Amino acid sequence: MIRRFERRKVGVCALTLLAPLAWGQSSPRDGKFLFEQEQFGGNGRTCQTCHSQESGTVSPIDAQRRLVINQKDPLFRHDATDDGNGHGLQRFLTEATILVEIPLPPNVRLADDPNARSVALRRGIPSTLNTPALDPVLQWDGREPSLLTQARSAIQGHAQSPIMPSDADLDAIARFQQTDRFFSSDALRQFARGGAEPLLPEGSTDSERRGRKFFEDVFDPQNLKLGACAVCHSGPLLNRTNQFFPAPPGTRFQSVAVSEFNEAKNPARTYVFRNPDGSETTIVSPDPGRALITGVAKDANMFKIPSLRGIRRTAPYFHDNSARTLEDAVAHYARLFAVLIPGLPIILTPQDQADIVAYMKLLE
Repeated sequence: MIRRFERRKVGVCALTLLAPLAWGQSSPRDGKFLFEQEQFGGNGRTCQTCHSQESGTVSPIDAQRRLVINQKDPLFRHDATDDGNGHGLQRFLTEATILVEIPLPPNVRLADDPNARSVALRRGIPSTLNTPALDPVLQWDGREPSLLTQARSAIQGHAQSPIMPSDADLDAIARFQQTDRFFSSDALRQFARGGAEPLLPEGSTDSERRGRKFFEDVFDPQNLKLGACAVCHSGPLLNRTNQFFPAPPGTRFQSVAVSEFNEAKNPARTYVFRNPDGSETTIVSPDPGRALITGVAKDANMFKIPSLRGIRRTAPYFHDNSARTLEDAVAHYARLFAVLIPGLPIILTPQDQADIVAYMKLLE
């Protein structure tokens, strides 16, 4: 799952994510209708309720605007409410995070509730922009193996559907999510269909050209700023590690200290991991991320490396929506880089940060 998709394979990448129906076979119902209007007998939500055409997600600004328009909007139900049971909207209106119920692995327990077998975590809604056709790693923690299982889980959990959607309907939804409206650029649309890999834009202003240097696959021990962003944001989608990262190239999960810094101020809990040798590791975190899928303590606080393609359209950022803007996201990295390598800080100046933001806005 975390390996790089070479260009010659991308044209069929989407096929591997779908149900057994043949690519050209018609489904009983139209995917566009199912995505935009079908409620599956649930709480009134459709796929489009939380995945807008513009950004593929929901921001606090979106939430506040929609509340003014319609206080009964299905968006404001269930896991968007403060307690998950329909009471209060403070969290969603300020952070746009929903409560995601994650089962605890058999070897993991909560120190404050040892009998609990699941935990509710505050997470942003992943964007559907570019993802369905180009990224097989689904959800912030990578827990869904395919577009079909992801859609099924969302319909039954997020939309509280009392019925099991058919494979044909799920297949139709998945196919629709790979149509033109779900790409941020023509280049990515062509790439998904077997075309050439999109390249890094050159930049036209001095700021953009300076910003580009942070995203080039280079390493200079005399200037660690060069290629600093590309270490984790490499490849065609800028969503995997490169050869200079201290792990196999193409790694898709990494901690960038979002849970560690916890700028969202989400409540932290103590997780106890039982290791294969019988020892225990204690992790205190507002969200251990990938570790709750693998059951491995060393995966604590790791999350999917997101694509930077179309990033200017998909705010807010990080799994907890703690960065409202690109400026906030880059400021987070400035804080991280300053302590990342003990005794060898990478200091991103205000100009560096502005240059990185300027360049990221070009990434379509």
